Amino acid sequence: MCGDLHRRDFLPRGSGIVTRRPLVLQLITAKTEYAEFLHCKGKKFTDFDEVRQEIEVETDRVTGMNKGISSVPINLRIYSPHVLSLTLIDLPGITKVPVGDQPPDIEQQIRDMIMQFISRENCLILAVTPANTDLANSDALKLAKEVDPQGLRTIGVITKLDLMDEGTDAREVLENKLLPLRRGYIGVVNRSQKDIDGKKDIKAALLAERKFFLSHPSYRHMADRMGTPYLQKVLNQQLTNHIRDTLPAFRSKLQSQLLSIEHEVEVYKNFRPEDPTRKTKALLQMVQQFSVDFEKRIEGSGDQVDTLELSGGAKINRIFHERFPFELVKMEFNEKELRREISYAIKNIHGIRTGLFTPDMAFEAIVKKQIVKLKGPCLKSVDLVMQELINTVKKCTKKLATYPRLCEETERIVAGYIREREEKTKDQMLLLIDIQVSYINTNHEDFIGFANAQQRSSQVNKSAVGNQVIRKGWLTINNIGIMKGGSKEYWFVLTAESLSWYKDDEEKEKKYMLPLDNLKVRDVEKSFMSSKHIFALFNTEQRNVYKDYRFLELACDSQEEVDSWKASLLRAGVYPDKSSTETEENGQADNFSMDPQLERQVETIRNLVDSYMSIINKCIRDLIPKTIMHLMINNVKEFINAELLAHLYSSEDQNTLMEESAEQAQRRDETLRMYQALKEALAIIGDISTSTVSTPAPPPVDDSWLQQARRSPPPSPSTPRRPTLNTPPSRPLSGRGPAPAIPSPGPQSGAPPVPFRPGALPPFPGAEAHGAPPQVPSRPSRAPPSVPR
Repeated sequence: MCGDLHRRDFLPRGSGIVTRRPLVLQLITAKTEYAEFLHCKGKKFTDFDEVRQEIEVETDRVTGMNKGISSVPINLRIYSPHVLSLTLIDLPGITKVPVGDQPPDIEQQIRDMIMQFISRENCLILAVTPANTDLANSDALKLAKEVDPQGLRTIGVITKLDLMDEGTDAREVLENKLLPLRRGYIGVVNRSQKDIDGKKDIKAALLAERKFFLSHPSYRHMADRMGTPYLQKVLNQQLTNHIRDTLPAFRSKLQSQLLSIEHEVEVYKNFRPEDPTRKTKALLQMVQQFSVDFEKRIEGSGDQVDTLELSGGAKINRIFHERFPFELVKMEFNEKELRREISYAIKNIHGIRTGLFTPDMAFEAIVKKQIVKLKGPCLKSVDLVMQELINTVKKCTKKLATYPRLCEETERIVAGYIREREEKTKDQMLLLIDIQVSYINTNHEDFIGFANAQQRSSQVNKSAVGNQVIRKGWLTINNIGIMKGGSKEYWFVLTAESLSWYKDDEEKEKKYMLPLDNLKVRDVEKSFMSSKHIFALFNTEQRNVYKDYRFLELACDSQEEVDSWKASLLRAGVYPDKSSTETEENGQADNFSMDPQLERQVETIRNLVDSYMSIINKCIRDLIPKTIMHLMINNVKEFINAELLAHLYSSEDQNTLMEESAEQAQRRDETLRMYQALKEALAIIGDISTSTVSTPAPPPVDDSWLQQARRSPPPSPSTPRRPTLNTPPSRPLSGRGPAPAIPSPGPQSGAPPVPFRPGALPPFPGAEAHGAPPQVPSRPSRAPPSVPR
C-alpha cells in the first residue's frame, strides 16, 4: 500500500517472508521527488529500483541471507509533491513455521515486534487480510484487538478481492455486516506479479482497481468507499481529527518545555561572540559569583541550601562547638594516670625530705603539662576547618565549569592561600598555649584556692547542670532483638542524668530509662557485613547495663554521628573508656601505694589542677574559634573579594583562562536553537485554525466474533500469506501483519481541508522518528526550524 500511495513501486516482492525488518517509511510533501535512507545519510535516491535494492541489501546485512528476521527498523524518507505527509510502518506477516535461519520461536518474535509498534496510542492500525482466507482467523485483526479493544484505531483492509472463487464475494464483510469493525473495512485491488513483471505502472493499476469496483455487481454500490485513493482519504481524515484532538495538549507540552529551558537561556542571553570585551566581562562576573557563593556557604543563606548533609559554615560551627570541645574533654579521661603523675611530682619535689605541706611547685608542674597537651586538639581543629574550607571552594567552583582553565586556576589559587593561612593560624595557636604556660595565674577569680581544694570532693558535681536535655535523635540498638529479626531504631533522649529511648519521636511510649551513673563509652569495631558505625555503653562496676546485657550497642549511619553522640555523652559525664592498655610494672605499682598524708596531698593538687584547667579550657574554647575565624575564614573571604582577580590575571593570559569547554559551547548553541524552535512552533500553532471539519468516531460494534476467535483459534488457513508457485499472483501487501500508519499533516487533492505548510515540524524532543506524534501543520509563509536532537 505504501508503494501505491506514492505511485512508485519500491517494496521488495517474492515468495516466503520478504519483509524481515520493520520499514519505517516517512512520506514528506516536497517540490522534488527523491528518497533518503537514515543509514546512508546525504545520499539521494531518484531511481526507485535502487531504493528496492537498498532495502533488500540492508535487510540482508542485519538478518543474513537465509530468511532471518530483526526488529531493528530500516528508516526511509520519501520526498514528493504527490504524497500526503504520513509515516507508515511496514511490518512482517506472522510466520507459523520457521524456515532457513529462523529460530523455533519465530512466530512469537514477529508477534512481539509487531506489538512494539502497534501498541502506541498515536498509531492507526491497518489490519490487512486477504479476501481468500477466513477473516475470523486473521492474525492482524486479533493483534489489533489486543492493543485497541475499543476499535478506535483499527481500519480493516481487504486485499485479493479479484482472486476470490467464482460465485463468492466479500460484500457482507465490506458492508461491515458479517464481521463488523468499528471503523469498517476498505477493499483494495493491487497489481498481480504478472502486472509487475509486465511493468504495469501504478497509475494504470489505480484505474484498473477503480474499474474493478465499478463493474463488479457486488461492489459497484459502494465503489466510492473502496480502493486505494479512498484509503488515502480516510487516513487523511483521521489525521485531521488527530490534529484537532492533540493540538491543545501539544501546545501545553511545548509551553512547558519552553518554561523549563527559559532559565538556562537567560544565562546565555547576553552572550555576544563578536564582543571583544566578552571574556573580560565573563571573568569579572564569574569571580564575583564565586565570591558571593563562598560567602553564602560560610555565612549561611536561604538559597542554595544543601539538604543532604552539613556543609560550609554549619559544618565549621559543629567543629567549633562540638568536635573541638570533645577533643578537649578527651584529654581529661585518665584519672588514674593523672593521680600517679601528681604523686611522683610531690615526691620528687620533697626529694630526700619528708614534706609536711603540699608543694605548690607540684601543682604548677602538673598544670603546665596538662596545658601543653591542649596543643593537639587545637591544631586538629585548624586541620578540620581547613578541610571544610577547601571543600567549600570546590563546591563553589562547580559553577565555573563552563571555563575549565578558570575553574582549575581559581581552585589552585584559593586552596594555596587557605594553606598559607593554616600555617599562620597554627603558629598563633601554639603561641596562645605558650602564653598560658608562661604564667599560672592562681589569683584568677574563678580559681578555688588552696583552702577550698582541701575540703572539696573530687566527685563530679552534676547538680550544676540540672537534668537538662542535652541531645535527642534516632539511634539503632544493635545487640537487642537479634532473635526477633535484628536491630531496631528508637528515638533517644539524653539528659544530664539519664538516657531514655522511645518508640518514636512523639515520645509517648517510653521503652526504657538508663541512669548514667558509672557508665562509660567503648568503641566497637565496625562489622564486615554492616554499614553502620557502632559504639557501646557499659557499667564500670561490671553490672548489666540493660536487662541481662553487659553492653548496650548503639549504631549510627556515619562516624561523624558517632563522634557527635560521644561529645554529647561527655557533656553528661559519660567518658570514653581507656581500659588499661598500659600494663603497669610491679615496681611502679609498688611506688604508687600511698600513705594517707600523700593521698590527701594528691587529692588537694588534683582539685587545684581540675579548677585551673577548667579556667584554661573555658578560655581556650572561647579563643580558638575566634582565632580561626579571624586568621583563616575572614581572611580567606577578604582575599577572594579583593585579591583573587589580580592573582588570576597574573597567573595566565585572559584568552587561555576564559577558553570555553567544547561541551559548553555545544550545549549553549543547542539550547538557544531549541528555544527559538519552540518559540516559533508556538507561534505557528497560534496561527492554526482549529475549526476544521472533524468526523465523530463511529459507534461501537459487536466484535464478540474477534474474542471468540481469540479464545479458540481454529487451524491456520492453508492459503499461504505470500504467493507461491501453486497460487495465483498476489498483491504487494497481501498477508502482511498490521501496518500502523502514523499520521503527519499534508495535503492531497480530494482530501478534507487540512491546514498545512511545506515541510513538517520536528517530532517531540526525545521521541523516536517512527513513534513521533503527528506533526503540526503550519503556514506556508515561513519554514519551521529544526529542533536539535
